[in-house]
Amino acid sequence: MSGIEQVVRQLKVHRKCTERELEKLNLAIKALTSLDGKSAPTKGVVRRKPKFTAAGIARIRAAQKARWAKIKAAKK
Repeated sequence: MSGIEQVVRQLKVHRKCTERELEKLNLAIKALTSLDGKSAPTKGVVRRKPKFTAAGIARIRAAQKARWAKIKAAKK
């Protein structure tokens, strides 16, 4: 086995160990933040504000219904 292959293999092993350590650290941080009475931040879940209000959605629906009614009336 060449020296480079051996180095690459050792680096992959080191990377795997580091990933495990990071996971442990993340779990410890999550546990400690939950002790404050606050929930731990969830990974990847972000609550977004709605883009439209209920009234805005109702106006859009009414406009779309009117457009479809106009198209159906033109076909007859």
